[in-house]
Amino acid sequence: MSVDTNPPASGVRVPWHEVHPQVRAAVEEFLGGRVAEAVTQPGGFSPAAAVRLRTENGRRAFVKAVGPEPNPDSVRLYRSELRIAAALPESVPAPRLLTGFELEGWVALVFEDVEGEHPEMPWRRDQLDLVLHAVERMSAALTPSPIELPPIGETLGASFRGWRNLLEGGADGLDPWAACHLEELAELESGWTAAAAGDTLVHGDLRADNILFAGDHVYVVDWPWACVGAPWVDLVCMLPSIGMQGGPMPHELFTDPDPAVTAMVAALTGYFVEHGRLPDPPGLPTVRAFQRAQGVVALDWLKHRTGWA
Repeated sequence: MSVDTNPPASGVRVPWHEVHPQVRAAVEEFLGGRVAEAVTQPGGFSPAAAVRLRTENGRRAFVKAVGPEPNPDSVRLYRSELRIAAALPESVPAPRLLTGFELEGWVALVFEDVEGEHPEMPWRRDQLDLVLHAVERMSAALTPSPIELPPIGETLGASFRGWRNLLEGGADGLDPWAACHLEELAELESGWTAAAAGDTLVHGDLRADNILFAGDHVYVVDWPWACVGAPWVDLVCMLPSIGMQGGPMPHELFTDPDPAVTAMVAALTGYFVEHGRLPDPPGLPTVRAFQRAQGVVALDWLKHRTGWA
């Protein structure tokens, strides 16, 4: 079974010509030539520039750049990604960071240009299998983490308390099953930090829009949420998006009954359900619909895993 309504995993991108002129000049100086072509890339939610550039001398690069308007949180995320991308070793299947900087309130990251494409939606089974195998290999290669990063509980702890927030603040209009079990869900969710602890470098936000195919090679992009956790975290967190984008449902792809995974699924579901009820953040008009759709799939998975009537 697949979900028919698939909100796009994309927001409102900033075209290259609207990037701060000093940032554009700094990128051109680094690349050694004026930009002759700038092609905006789809995918992702941040109100930022994401462009493949070609200079007059033929050099290519992929550039991400964001300013303080309309969403200052995006600057914080890009600053985090700049720090993490600069530290990622070659064992991580990610495009290499060439340079990055902050200028006039903007954060810019310049990556090697990868001739790749996002997975087709709805998911094709052959592409999904490539991604699932790549995630498995990535988790094995990044255990233990080759770089020092905060534990997952520290990175995501403030976000993954959705059921507890709903219990404290009221839950009108909540799914009847969730409303009936809200206290139990809050209790289950409270154990997720210990359940998801580990020594694997995890991406923390894996979805189709953060994946590129270059032939049979799978690249994983956008690492601002990288942290250290259990080796199954990236797969578990990705499964609701796979189900809502036309792929198999999570319980069809992941059958391990480990209670630690169930606690993580509870926290992930609470996050999607709570955040899907919030207003759209400034400059991100599509993210809540995407969270709500993932929440539908995640909640169904949580019902399967708990077995609660």
